[in-house]
Amino acid sequence: MNRIGTQRIETERLILRPFAMEDAEAMFRNWASDPLVTEYLTWEPHRTVEDTRGIISLWISEYEKGDFFNWAIELKGEAGPIGSIGVVSVDDRVDAAEIGYCMSRALWGRGLMSEALRAVIDYLFDKAGMNRVAARHDARNPKSGRVMRKAGMTYEGTLRQTGKSNAGICDLVYYAILSADRKK
Repeated sequence: MNRIGTQRIETERLILRPFAMEDAEAMFRNWASDPLVTEYLTWEPHRTVEDTRGIISLWISEYEKGDFFNWAIELKGEAGPIGSIGVVSVDDRVDAAEIGYCMSRALWGRGLMSEALRAVIDYLFDKAGMNRVAARHDARNPKSGRVMRKAGMTYEGTLRQTGKSNAGICDLVYYAILSADRKK
């Protein structure tokens, strides 16, 4: 893996960039405090904007390392983040990364997260030198699987009652794409 960290990425409709402290209020308002956004995630909704400031402060300190990948998602032409996407785990032994993401529910169903996911997958393969990029979702959230498929990932399987989200113990559905898959 190339330790290049989080760099700005642009797509047709989005800007992906490192988080800044100024993002806290928009992050809190747009998705971090929303129990519907976090229903199938592993972290609790933020109770206060101070919770959000705390996590952004942690992320900013991690940006100094070259192995931390976490982007704020912005719509071009609009100020403030609408979601986040980042690498939640890395396995250096096989150059593999697992991605997690979430977005304001006001923007669900517009293909924005698939667009962001495709861009991050490209970045991880082309710039960071990854061999495998994976993601997983609570089986009760099939729309997340649709995001993964639209981004070019392949369903790999479901592990029964192997995870826990805010909705409780859950089956986890796994998707991945290999660098070699993109050359087919």
